[in-house]
Amino acid sequence: MAQAKSKRQSRKRRKSAAASRPAPTPRLQARSERRDHQPETTVESLSAILTGRTYGERPNGLFYPIPVAELAILIGLVGVVVGVASANRAALFAGIGVCVLGVLEVTAREHFSGYRSHATLLAAVPAAGLVAASVAAFGTPNQRGTRELMLGAAVPVFGVFFWALRKRFRTARQARIVRPPAP
Repeated sequence: MAQAKSKRQSRKRRKSAAASRPAPTPRLQARSERRDHQPETTVESLSAILTGRTYGERPNGLFYPIPVAELAILIGLVGVVVGVASANRAALFAGIGVCVLGVLEVTAREHFSGYRSHATLLAAVPAAGLVAASVAAFGTPNQRGTRELMLGAAVPVFGVFFWALRKRFRTARQARIVRPPAP
């Protein structure tokens, strides 16, 4: 035999919905209006921050109609291929340099506008520059202690730059996502 269902109901169900709600106060009305004026993409914005995805449109280049950075990358790659194929060190290093300048322009533009974080790549440039300058000044590290000394100098430089660049990106991303409410 089936048991009879309990006739007990929660207190919330006993009262009618219309009778239980008080009249909205001006403060509640203002809060609901502010909530209605906020952009619909708040959940998407939060997921973009947490997952590292891009948000919004890619920032335009310095010479917007002309893709200067992309052309520099292409020219640098051609220089690298020519330098490797002909064993010409000057063409190889010139191609690498032009390619690096093009990549740095694109990554810095995206990073500082809050579009996409490139903190690791941008922080590695000064650290690699420090190692290259020390090799140019002191020569190739032949002794065992010299390599550790170079690494010991490059790692803190990378860490400081990474921390500062990451902080700057978070500020730029926040400014890119959060829009002030309409007056």
